[in-house]
Amino acid sequence: QVQLVESGGGLVQAGGSLRLSCAASGRMFSTYKMGWFRRAPGKEREFVASITWSGYTTYYTDSVKGRFTISRDNAKNTVYLQMNSLKPEDTAVYYCAAGSSGLYSDPAVYDYWGQGTQVTVSA
Repeated sequence: QVQLVESGGGLVQAGGSLRLSCAASGRMFSTYKMGWFRRAPGKEREFVASITWSGYTTYYTDSVKGRFTISRDNAKNTVYLQMNSLKPEDTAVYYCAAGSSGLYSDPAVYDYWGQGTQVTVSA
């Protein structure tokens, strides 16, 4: 069992930065791939970024490439999402998730989810 708690969301102006954190409980954190997803008002949940258990491989959706960076610290059971050059279209609730197998961008293969943290980017 893994419990995930996100933090770091807030209100920021366009062009600004935020760093989201996701703290995990449980001894098996280092064996899970971790992902960040987001849900904007009136839209479907979408994949943002993912990182393998080792941290060596990362994946991003095209709209955040070059602006967002996912990383993890297995010693601290924490995964991060550094978000730079934020745009109003990045406004959403951001969720972290943990999964053991499957396609990195498919939310169905993630077993555990956090409660989400709101990110609002003003124009």
